[in-house]
Amino acid sequence: MNTDDSALTLLAAERRVLEIQTKLHRWATNDPHKPFNDLFNLVADPAFLLVAWYRVRGNKGAKTPGVDGRTAVSIQFGPGVEPFLAQLRGALRDRSFTPLPVRERMIPKPDGRLRRLGIPTIADRVVQASLKLVLEPIFEADFHPCSYGFRPNRRAHDAIAEMVFLTMGQRKFDWIVEGDIKACFDEIDHTALMGRVRRRVGDKRVLALVKAFLKAGILSEERMLRKTDVGAPQGAILSPLLSNVALSVLDDFVAQAPGGPSLKGYQRQARRRRGLPTYRLVRYADDWCLMITGTQTDAEMLRDEIAGVLATMGLRLSPEKTLITHIEQGVDFLGWHVQRHVKKGTIDQCFVYNYPSKKALANVTGKIKTLCRHTLNQDLADLLLPINQLLQGWCTYFKTGVSFQTFQYLRAFVWKHVWMWIRRKHPKSNWKELRRRYCAGGWWPSDNGVTLFNPDAVRTIRYRYRGAAIPTPWSDRHEDRNRPKETCGEPDTSRGVRPVREAVKENPPAVMLAGRP
Repeated sequence: MNTDDSALTLLAAERRVLEIQTKLHRWATNDPHKPFNDLFNLVADPAFLLVAWYRVRGNKGAKTPGVDGRTAVSIQFGPGVEPFLAQLRGALRDRSFTPLPVRERMIPKPDGRLRRLGIPTIADRVVQASLKLVLEPIFEADFHPCSYGFRPNRRAHDAIAEMVFLTMGQRKFDWIVEGDIKACFDEIDHTALMGRVRRRVGDKRVLALVKAFLKAGILSEERMLRKTDVGAPQGAILSPLLSNVALSVLDDFVAQAPGGPSLKGYQRQARRRRGLPTYRLVRYADDWCLMITGTQTDAEMLRDEIAGVLATMGLRLSPEKTLITHIEQGVDFLGWHVQRHVKKGTIDQCFVYNYPSKKALANVTGKIKTLCRHTLNQDLADLLLPINQLLQGWCTYFKTGVSFQTFQYLRAFVWKHVWMWIRRKHPKSNWKELRRRYCAGGWWPSDNGVTLFNPDAVRTIRYRYRGAAIPTPWSDRHEDRNRPKETCGEPDTSRGVRPVREAVKENPPAVMLAGRP
């Protein structure tokens, strides 16, 4: 395959990969217990490797080298893409390919602690991306609808919409277990993880390749080589999929539990009349919330049961961050604060609202402060560019909630700190001169065609609760119409949801996630 003829070659490769992925997903869906025994040839297939290369090259981290010092650009302008992929394919086929250790890099977390990031080499990233292209359609057929993190066509807004839906109205999911798994990526047990992978993958060559990536080791910042007996390196392309495979043990437990989502409506009502709890799970990667209809004691018992389930994968709950909260007190989840309270202007009309959390607001304001403390030896436009990028991304994420007042506060905050920076840069100029120079006589700063982003101008919208009507990239319309309507919430709640017209395209936002009080 001629990789230099990029446009047509890549299009043909993507078409071939999509066709094979669709078949794998269909076979896995039709037979939930089918092991796939001939997958290695797909991992080494030229089309899969080419698509994997373009995905690695298009990633923001393509400029970051691994332990071998090579980047995507150095390969492209050095030996060339075609010889590189041909050599990689030959190494895979003659079984001489061996993953190199990942390069460790410690990055700061918002709470001041450090997160360990593992950076594989470019060759390892391409092979991992090819592996993911092959394995993801198979495991997607097994994952439950309550899981939203690191899955195609799913996003954090869907998880929040599910949470708001379950805690609103007469469903009475009042008690919430806010789960936090301690060092999830660092403590996954390899034996237990490979056991779950073997349920679907029978090809020993693929299993050996996955295990080799898990055991590749870590080269620390002090140039010390450490073995990896547990965990999956956070930052590797394959790690999110493997973490979902490991954490699906939690999804399976809730789905098969007596009070889980498999109950019919009359069965749930019967359990509630007998004083027994019913519960639903919403999980985004290693962050999850278990919503319970029952008492606080029921929530504590379920938390202890879940701790035992996660222990089978070598995982532990963080005692400090795993909380049991009533929905009327409010829950912080995925940057949102979800809370039920009385609607303003009414006496007894209660609704569930989602606001940007105080922690998320403090995070963005802290970044703005840091940017405005930078050197004064730059133009205002150079300061506004990163601030605009930060604000636009933050407001885009939070515009689907009750964020109007937060955006107003953020507008005043960023205006104040940018003007403080301008006054420090020009200490001898008065307000009139600065406004004439940076605001054209007004008050909103701009420079060289770059205008400060205005959060207050962002229009809040309502987000569609999609339930189980979230397609995979490998579904077709016929399959979506005949798929059973079941969610991790009420099994019959997806009735009336408009069918998805294009399975490969992402749905635009549409059913209300929350309204303005």
